[in-house]
Amino acid sequence: MKTTKTLLLSGLVTLSLLVSCNNDDDKVDSKTNLTLNFTGLEDLGPNYKYEGWVISNGKVVTTGTFSVNSNGVPSATSFPIDAAVLSNATKFILTIEPFPDTDPNPTKTHLLAGTFSANNASLTIAAPEALTNDFSNATGKYVLATPSDGENNNEKSGIWFLGSLPPTAGLVLPTLPEGWQYEGWIVINGIAVSTGSFTNVAAADSFAGFSGPMGTPNFPGEDFIKNAPTGLIFPIDLSGKTAVISIEPFPDNSPKPFLLKPLIASIPTSAMDHVVYNMTNNAVATSPTGIAKK
Repeated sequence: MKTTKTLLLSGLVTLSLLVSCNNDDDKVDSKTNLTLNFTGLEDLGPNYKYEGWVISNGKVVTTGTFSVNSNGVPSATSFPIDAAVLSNATKFILTIEPFPDTDPNPTKTHLLAGTFSANNASLTIAAPEALTNDFSNATGKYVLATPSDGENNNEKSGIWFLGSLPPTAGLVLPTLPEGWQYEGWIVINGIAVSTGSFTNVAAADSFAGFSGPMGTPNFPGEDFIKNAPTGLIFPIDLSGKTAVISIEPFPDNSPKPFLLKPLIASIPTSAMDHVVYNMTNNAVATSPTGIAKK
């Protein structure tokens, strides 16, 4: 009897192990890998990460987070996803998320997106689920002037994104979706100095901390008269410097310009104040792209 009981127990244990192994196999089989490849992404710093999402059966499902190092290399390119979810996925979206992140939902800061065709999705900023525009039609003009410290004072130490004098809007930019804002910059001796963020090209921007005490145009721009950042001295002649309009995440991940820079201008070394100059469209050169593969 002992022998019979022993054999019976041994058989049950063996059956249990087989069932356990089969269940483990099922769990492995229920996952499949989503592969992501990107060009043009940048390091977001320690407080933010990229996160992928798929839309599957009408639901938004995370595919996982990753970071990108200073050389643009992602920390991961392959992500295990529930096989049924991935099989039914129709779209992929890449967002910028705070880290650590206590909200399981995606932020409004959608950077890239695309629709799956068969097993691949081409990811662009122009997708309806991303920034909705490729910014190839963006244009810009600017003048050098310092209205905040009076006439004929340090006139080449300020930049205003104007199309004419008297002032009219100098920037033609599409309306951004929620989660994004524009920002102006001057690069001085390798230091990017903000002129302020904005969403309306025909209204004042968010910053006037470098300007003098007098009035300024109700348009994006800045005078560089006081409160110079470390390493710089104001007033400063902006001739030969670089002007940039960037598209920034909101909330912003960094005090430096984000990777999206649709407009740029090399200010002439012989630049004259109160003269309108053109900016160059730089959208294609600074727009990231990607491929999501089931």
